[in-house]
Amino acid sequence: MNLTERDKQYIWHPFTPQKNMPVPMPVASAKGTLLYDTDGNAYIDAISSWWVTIHGHAHPYIAGQLYKQALTLEQVIFAGFTHEPAVSLAEKLLQLLPGNFSKVFYSDNGSTATEVSLKMAVQYWWNKEQRQRKKIIALKNSYHGDTFGAMSVSDRSVFTLAFHDLLFEVLFIDAPAPENIADSIALLQQHSNETAAIIYEPLIQGAGGLKMYNAASLNQLLAAAKEAGILCIADEVMTGFGRTGKLFASEYINIKPDIICLSKGLTGGTMPLGVTACTDVIYQAYVQDDQLKTFFHGHSFTANPLACTAALASLHLLQQPGAMERIDSIVQSHRQFATTITGHPHIKNLRQLGTILAFEINKGKDEYLNNISQTITAQCLQEGVYLRPLGNTVYLMPPYCITADELSKVYETVRKVIA
Repeated sequence: MNLTERDKQYIWHPFTPQKNMPVPMPVASAKGTLLYDTDGNAYIDAISSWWVTIHGHAHPYIAGQLYKQALTLEQVIFAGFTHEPAVSLAEKLLQLLPGNFSKVFYSDNGSTATEVSLKMAVQYWWNKEQRQRKKIIALKNSYHGDTFGAMSVSDRSVFTLAFHDLLFEVLFIDAPAPENIADSIALLQQHSNETAAIIYEPLIQGAGGLKMYNAASLNQLLAAAKEAGILCIADEVMTGFGRTGKLFASEYINIKPDIICLSKGLTGGTMPLGVTACTDVIYQAYVQDDQLKTFFHGHSFTANPLACTAALASLHLLQQPGAMERIDSIVQSHRQFATTITGHPHIKNLRQLGTILAFEINKGKDEYLNNISQTITAQCLQEGVYLRPLGNTVYLMPPYCITADELSKVYETVRKVIA
């Protein structure tokens, strides 16, 4: 049997209907922006493999650092032990994060980073003896992950449908905009005495359809939350590490979060790792004589030395001269390309934030289950470009190492697909 036949016999793929499933591409290797299949064909990974490979694939610096670390310390329990990669990474992140964060809690991925943030916020009030404050406010169309807490604060959708009766109650409000901000603030104030936190994806909602919203209105909402004593949780799992044109999307907003969630680009896409950082005010609520107020949460691979090393290497690359300039180059290229397809009769809702460009195809419903996505993916692969639309939402989110010629090829492929 070849690789795809063996795959079909043994593997269950994520987010993939199993009946009549398209044959998965057998990837043999990758380098930079390119994926190579087992026949040697090359494809530009224009979505950074689910938004994670910000420096491209098989980066030699990250690989070299991982190799050295693997020969030194590959894994150790993180309860009662520590190690250099974890401490160094926490030190560097706390210098870069947008806000007054003081402590870093490690986990495995974006969902667990969110899960940690929710538990941290709810137990903060429990520890403070204000145990009625356990409600969470979230935004409609949000997506925060696939574990049960993360699903609870995600909008009710195809991702959560089978589990609705098991999810905890959440107060959902519209993504902030000038036309609804007054009503949202009034609702927030009405529930303030029972609310622990508000969680939000700053400025752009990822798997909910790449919906973008107003920074000024978000600032107003967060200011009202802070005034009401509600903790603010920024889910920057997707937006962190340069995706929006700034290192973090929260840099666009004056009011900074109390808790921030990170993953995806954290390790440059090389290793799974999650981070939840909090302010000292939150941390001090856990510094108690009462051991019942301990934060009883952890993972077998908490602060894995290899993953922390990959994250350190990724941060090193992001801080090199020219790194943010390359990001800005993509931003400008997207902006120019957008002008060439603005008003195209087959698309709508063309929008951009930083290195992310998105629009909807004018065919079928605006939803994740719109099968036009499979057609677009197949057409793009024929052109040597990999795109994976969210239903009829087409988006570009390339690695920062993409060349001008590669980006031009992606744009030309998009033009063909929407023609």
